[in-house]
Amino acid sequence: MKKLAKLFVLAGTLALTLTHEHSFGQRIIYSDAEKDDHRRLNFEIMGRVGGNFLLYKNNRVRSWISVMDEELQVIAKEELGYLPNPDKTINIDFFAYPEFVWMIYQYERKNVIYCMAAKLDRMGKRVGELIELDTTHIGFASDNRLYAVTGSEDKRKIAVIKINTRDRALYKINSLLFNDKMDLIRKDLLHIPIEDRTVQLGDIELDNEGSLVLTRFQQTFNDNISNASLLYLKPGVDTLEEYRLSIAGNWLDNLRIKIDNYNKRYILTSLFSKERRGGIDGYYLMVYNKSSSMPQVEQFYTFSDQLRQEAKGNATTKTAFNDYFIRQLITRRDGGWLIGSEAYYTTSRVNTWNRWDYLYGSPFLGMNNYYTLPYSNRMWWGSMPRNQQAVRYHADNILIQSFSPAGELEWSQVIDKSQFDDETDDLLSYQLMNTGGEIHVLYNQQERRDKLLSDLTIQSKGQLARNPALKNLDSGHQFMPAKGKQVSSRIMIIPTVYRGYICFAKVEYN
Repeated sequence: MKKLAKLFVLAGTLALTLTHEHSFGQRIIYSDAEKDDHRRLNFEIMGRVGGNFLLYKNNRVRSWISVMDEELQVIAKEELGYLPNPDKTINIDFFAYPEFVWMIYQYERKNVIYCMAAKLDRMGKRVGELIELDTTHIGFASDNRLYAVTGSEDKRKIAVIKINTRDRALYKINSLLFNDKMDLIRKDLLHIPIEDRTVQLGDIELDNEGSLVLTRFQQTFNDNISNASLLYLKPGVDTLEEYRLSIAGNWLDNLRIKIDNYNKRYILTSLFSKERRGGIDGYYLMVYNKSSSMPQVEQFYTFSDQLRQEAKGNATTKTAFNDYFIRQLITRRDGGWLIGSEAYYTTSRVNTWNRWDYLYGSPFLGMNNYYTLPYSNRMWWGSMPRNQQAVRYHADNILIQSFSPAGELEWSQVIDKSQFDDETDDLLSYQLMNTGGEIHVLYNQQERRDKLLSDLTIQSKGQLARNPALKNLDSGHQFMPAKGKQVSSRIMIIPTVYRGYICFAKVEYN
C-alpha cells in the first residue's frame, strides 16, 4: 500500500509539473548553418507568409530569398536576379501579408533614382511585372538615399516619401500613398516651414487612415531639443496640421512617436532634462487626440528617488538614467501605453562616450543634399567595424513602465542585467514579445563562458516572473535577441551566431 501511495504522489507531482510546463510551454527550433550565411551576411526577417518563413539575404555579391518551413528547414532559395547590382541598390523595405510580400527597393542609374515594387509569393517568387512607383533626377553630389517608405499598422496603406530641401526655409514633402494592391490612392505635396538650419525632421509614421505623422524639432548640432512640434496630415486635407509642444524650460533627448490607431491618438515621448545637457530627469509624455485636434495628456513625469535607486546599476542615484535610451513604445486598447528603456553605453581607453556625441548621426549629414531622408534603414547589415580603437559595448538594466490613458503611472519594473562585449553589440540588449495577456522579455545572460537566452514574463498588472530555462537551448548558438522579429502572436524568429555563421531560431510559445 505504501508503494502504491508513493506512486500516486509521484503521478500527481508529475501531472502538476506537466501542467506547469504547458502553461508557459515553448520550444526552440534552429535552422542549419549554410555556407553562404557567414558572419558578414546582410539579412532581414521578412515574416511568415503562407505558412513559410521568408528571409532576405545579401552577401554584397548576390541577393536571394531564403524560404523555410515550420521546422526552419530551407525548402527554397529564390535568387533576386532582377535587382540591380548590389552597389547600385540603395535600400529595400518589405511588407509581409498572410499570402504575399511587397518588396519596395531603390536603385540609382545615370543620376536617376528609381523606386520600384515587386510582389513576392509564399515561395519568394515574383508575381507579375515590376512596378515603377516614382523616379527622381539627382545632382552629382547629392545623397542617393532618397525615398523613405513606411506602412500603416493594418498594412492596408503604404507611403513613399521624399523630402526636397533645396529651399532651406521651406521643405517640400512629396508623398505617394498606395493601398495593399499597390494602387495609387493619393499624391500630396506638403510644405514645412524651417525657421533656421538647426531645425530637423524626425521619423515619419503612417496611421491606418493614411495620415502622415512626424515631428519637427530644433537641435543645435548634437545638443538637446529646445523646441518641437507634432505635424500630421488630416484625411482629405492637403496641408499639415501643427501642434507646438509645451516644453519651455525643459530639454528633450529624442522624440519617439507611436500611433494608437484603435483610439485615434498619437503618443509622443522622450527622456528629458531640466537643464541643457543636464542629467536625465524623467519622461516627457504627450497624447494627441486626432479627432479633437487637441492634446489629452501633456506632462513631465519625473523619476522618483526610489526608482533611481533600483535602476542605477553602476551609476549613482543622481546619474541613474543618464545612460538610458527608449527602446520600445507599446500601446494598449484601453488607451494606455508601455515604455521600455535600457541603459546603454560604451567604454574605451581613448574616448569618453556620452549621449550627445553623435549618437543619432552626424549633425552635418544631409546639410548639402537636395533630398534628405530623416531616418535610417531597419535592416541589419552585418558586423561592420565601427571604430579603429578598442571599444567595449555595455547594455545594462531595463526599465519598463505602464501608464494609464490619462498619463498616470500604473507600475514600474526594473530588470537587473549587466551585458558587455568587445567591438560589437550584436549579442547585447533585449527584445519584447507581446503575446496579448503578457509580455516576454528576452535577453542573453552570461552563464560561465556561454551567453544563454533568458525569458522573463510581465503580466498585465506588472507582476514579474522569471521563467525556467528555455528548452532546447543549444550551447553552440549565441542569440541576437535585439535583432529578433515577432512574426505571429506566439512566434518570434531570432538570429543566432553558430560557429561563425548566421543561423535563425524559432521561439514558439504554446
